[in-house]
Amino acid sequence: MAASRIQRWALTLAAYEYTIVYKEGSLNGNADGLSRLPLKTNIEKTPTPGDTILLMEHLATTPVDAKQIQKWTRKDTILSMVLRYILNGWPSKCPSEDIKPYYSRKNELCSQDGCILWGGRVIIPQPGREAMLNELHQGHPGITRMKSLARSYIWWPGMDNDLELTVVNCYSCQENRKLPAAEAPLHPWEYPSHPWSRIHIDFAGPFMNKSFLIMVDAYSKWIDIHVMNSTTSEATIAKLQQTFATHGLCDLIISDNGAAFTSKEFADYVKSNGIEHRTSAPWHPASNGCAERAVQSFKEGMKKIKEGTIQEKLNRFLFNYRITPQTTTGLAPSELLMKRKLKSRLDLVFPNIEKRVQERQQKQKHYHDKKSVNRQINVGHGVFARNFAIGSKIKWIPGEVIKQSGPLSFHIKLQDGRVIRRHIDHIRVRNFDCTNNENEEKCDNDSDLFEPEITIPISTPETEQPQIEKPSNMTEQMEPRYPKRIRKEPSHLKDFVLK
Repeated sequence: MAASRIQRWALTLAAYEYTIVYKEGSLNGNADGLSRLPLKTNIEKTPTPGDTILLMEHLATTPVDAKQIQKWTRKDTILSMVLRYILNGWPSKCPSEDIKPYYSRKNELCSQDGCILWGGRVIIPQPGREAMLNELHQGHPGITRMKSLARSYIWWPGMDNDLELTVVNCYSCQENRKLPAAEAPLHPWEYPSHPWSRIHIDFAGPFMNKSFLIMVDAYSKWIDIHVMNSTTSEATIAKLQQTFATHGLCDLIISDNGAAFTSKEFADYVKSNGIEHRTSAPWHPASNGCAERAVQSFKEGMKKIKEGTIQEKLNRFLFNYRITPQTTTGLAPSELLMKRKLKSRLDLVFPNIEKRVQERQQKQKHYHDKKSVNRQINVGHGVFARNFAIGSKIKWIPGEVIKQSGPLSFHIKLQDGRVIRRHIDHIRVRNFDCTNNENEEKCDNDSDLFEPEITIPISTPETEQPQIEKPSNMTEQMEPRYPKRIRKEPSHLKDFVLK
């Protein structure tokens, strides 16, 4: 039985006659009002107010500080749980996979002012990681130097991978990436003994319609760059004077064979200031590789920085370069040259660095005192000297220090008048007098067993013996305590002072 609704439709339509015509479904697109295709209409979006845009731009450039990290840590589900474990104690087993990176470091984690620290590095919550990545990527330093800089300040799980992705996804870095140089045998420069001792200089340009004078300290890798309107020797000397007014004069300048560096004016300037000047081999820039590498880093960094004037780009590049640890030295150029770190916006992430500095100082003192050895031997001390005579069973022979010939080398006078030279490692301090009868057996050097390493007694300063006396002469002066034996001349006398 049909439904009443269907029956009513049948009664209503019974008054009509119908002709049924077949129509394809593709032609039956507008079967009814609900099946029709919607018309495309452009709806204008509500414009964003100007004050909102200014606020967003301000937040994007605001540096991350400890207060923000404290707020983010409280709101973060994982870090808030880690903070509670640090304060109240860790469970016996790791509660979840998200906590696992922190659980494996539970003995090294601590909290300070609501922030979580792993050793001396602040753990950054998720909302602040992108801002920290952008801050670390200022100046586009590259993967290795970004990691080195980040590991001095911050950490979060997977930070190294995020740093690599930041560089890989940076269009400027990939656009200016260079192929690795082919390996070749090198003759490295000797590492200087102190900062600002050897300076490598070179010109870069024309670059960005300007010329630049680049100076590199070989000890600290510190770079000074000056914009040059001309590359004459007078202009070069003026920039050198400006730099030397800040850092002082250097001992040695390395440059190529450019006209500004080989002119008479430049030669007179370095000579008048007591500076040695050396030039690299012609057509071989690798001889001045320190300056050439600085020029390359400078050009790459300037190309990657898109915003600002040339001077603003230069200042930004120099600042980031000077605070970033170098792969060669392991320290930032500012630390080696100025003996301190330059303050940057990254320092704002630390709640308090006083405790960290004190811990580092105590650790440094511990290792220094542990390795410190203060061994001193003065002239006139009674000592035992190592006996290197072939065939002798006596290892130590008594004597007295009469002269120090070097920092660790001493002249020792034996009881029979001979003088030998020994290193401090082959000398022991003697705490008793060998002239006493009770100690005579202790100091008996058994002259017959002692190999004839013979030297003539020291003469007065006014007398010099050009010829070495024969060992036979000294043999006649010696009175052996035991039956005589056949004596042979020594094969060498290099351990003795002969006058």
